[in-house]
Amino acid sequence: MKSKIFLLLMGILFTAPGIGGAVGTVPNTHDHFHDQECDCEAEEGSQHHKRTKDWQSFIAEREKQLLGYVNQFTPEKKAEWTKVLEEKKQLRNKWMSPENAAKREQWHKEKMEKMQKLRKQLEEGKITKQEFVKQIHGGKDIGHWKSFRELEIAAEKKETKKATTLLNGMLRQYEEHNKRLKELLAK
Repeated sequence: MKSKIFLLLMGILFTAPGIGGAVGTVPNTHDHFHDQECDCEAEEGSQHHKRTKDWQSFIAEREKQLLGYVNQFTPEKKAEWTKVLEEKKQLRNKWMSPENAAKREQWHKEKMEKMQKLRKQLEEGKITKQEFVKQIHGGKDIGHWKSFRELEIAAEKKETKKATTLLNGMLRQYEEHNKRLKELLAK
């Protein structure tokens, strides 16, 4: 049960727009993530394996798709999106630099302590599974992570109003993410 929850949480962290590329990585300076074998029971060619083995190209492709949707539905905000995505890359590179290894270690330690505390509360029945997931993700519920998929569906159905709303919400999410990462770097 614990490993399933851990795999679910890791999957969410690595696939979430903006989160996967910045603070959802292992907090050491060598590429530890790629050295570990996945212990899930998924097929080798599954989408999960494609993301975990080559997440940087996955994120680059997702950003390319995102900018395509921006061009299609909110072209007036392309400059703003380009700026936010570039800032995200710069902040991530700074976060992953060797100078910030201690900050990443501290962040990871605090995150793991919080997760253990919440896991204990879940096992004792003090909180529900939904509350556990929401608190792990800083108060965001699972719906927060579905935005990109909803955007893809809206684009396929040519639902301009919904796609515009989703893009505007995602832009705010990226801006908030960049702000949180700046705060982590400032500690």
